[in-house]
Amino acid sequence: MASKHKMGYKCRIAGVMLLLLTSIAALVAVAVIQDTWRFLKYSKEYGIVIDAGSSRSNVYLYEWPGAKENETGIVTETLNCKVDGNAISDMKVIPEIEEKTMAGFRKCMDIVTKTIPPTKHNSTRLFLGATAGMRLLQMKDAQRANNVLVKLRQYLSSLPFMFQNASVITGQEEGLYGWITVNYLMGNLVEKNVWNAYVRPQGAKTVGSMDLGGASTQIAFAVQDDLKGADYLRVKLYGYPYNVYTHSFLCYGKNEAGKLVLEKVVQQSSNPKNITNPCYPKGFNTTRKASSIFESQCTKKPQNYDPNQELTFFGGGDSDSCGKVVKSIFDFKTCSSSQCSFNGVEQPPVTGDFLAYAGFFYTAVALQLNGTSNINHFNTSVRNFCHKNWNVKYIETHCYAGHYVFTLLADGYKFDTDTWKNINFLQQVVFFLFVSWSLGYMLSMSNMIPSEVKKIPPLSNPVFAGLIFLFSALTIMTAVLVFIIFIRTCY
Repeated sequence: MASKHKMGYKCRIAGVMLLLLTSIAALVAVAVIQDTWRFLKYSKEYGIVIDAGSSRSNVYLYEWPGAKENETGIVTETLNCKVDGNAISDMKVIPEIEEKTMAGFRKCMDIVTKTIPPTKHNSTRLFLGATAGMRLLQMKDAQRANNVLVKLRQYLSSLPFMFQNASVITGQEEGLYGWITVNYLMGNLVEKNVWNAYVRPQGAKTVGSMDLGGASTQIAFAVQDDLKGADYLRVKLYGYPYNVYTHSFLCYGKNEAGKLVLEKVVQQSSNPKNITNPCYPKGFNTTRKASSIFESQCTKKPQNYDPNQELTFFGGGDSDSCGKVVKSIFDFKTCSSSQCSFNGVEQPPVTGDFLAYAGFFYTAVALQLNGTSNINHFNTSVRNFCHKNWNVKYIETHCYAGHYVFTLLADGYKFDTDTWKNINFLQQVVFFLFVSWSLGYMLSMSNMIPSEVKKIPPLSNPVFAGLIFLFSALTIMTAVLVFIIFIRTCY
């Protein structure tokens, strides 16, 4: 009988101790789970980039999930607002023109402000990047260029966003960001796999990028890691490094190069009232002031220069002569490296596929050659176009532009019969999305923009408090029982 009583007593002791230990374990487990099993809730991030180009400005609004992929955001374009008025390089001259441009900025920024949730205004970065038009203005009139940027900074800093800066980006940066944009839109930098996770595409193949603007042109393509120099930039995207060759040629945008051609044509004529331009079609004539050609930083003013002098041009419709005068604005002889493009600029051989957009695309469309072609077909189309009398808008520029693009690509960048077929003249990679440097810029900046994140506990506060109270009470009760049992054993 005593043995049974003793055995029952031991069972009660063991049961109470087990309950005590279980209560303590449960209490600790709830506290640990609440502290360490929190999950992160990211908010959507926004960024604004203003592309202040040589002919006009565009305001782009981008967004991306706060949860980045290897530190880089999956960025999408939400809004593209074209700013009414002139390019910012025309500001600080005529007040009426400046006010129209500023009104265009205010209109676009009002739309952007209404699109971004008010709670995200203060954390949305705002950048303005000016390109070749402002680079030329800095060369011509540094004080006016600075006054333009000061005015824009004053306006943009008054907006409810996190204004970063309004500055002139370098031609190299413009080329690099254009390359990033092209490859991002083509899915060459990151893609979704079958498990809906973002991964690096197999093979990691990239394409080259060629941009033709009004005042400058850029080329950029990935090269081997061991190539180094002033025109080689390294960038890390989605956790992977790239070595990109990129160079920008100021004064070789479509508009400024056209002025260089007109300068050559004027130099070859002795009568300003009767200047034959072989790049204009026969039957076409136009009169323009000398200032429209020689006030540019890209051309040289002639002796006895009169900005108000009227120059009358008559179309020659001579493709061969047009090609020669176009080639004369390039220097293909000077080169101190193993290979150069033109004007003594080092360039490695072009390899892989290339996307040619902006002015390249529009020129190809005029020649009815958008997409891919071969070098002989392109050259023949240019020559045939120059011999015809077309009645279309901007006809005076098409023959020159065709020869210019052909010369730039074939003689400048050294595309030949084999590599020309790898050029794709396109304006859009994704439907409704135009290729621009601003998207690549936003992708790069997303590496440095912190994400707003909230730590969400697995248990709500009331549930957590209730469990803590329950297991704390149970622990105390069992501890009291253990104490009582041990006290009774002493008597």
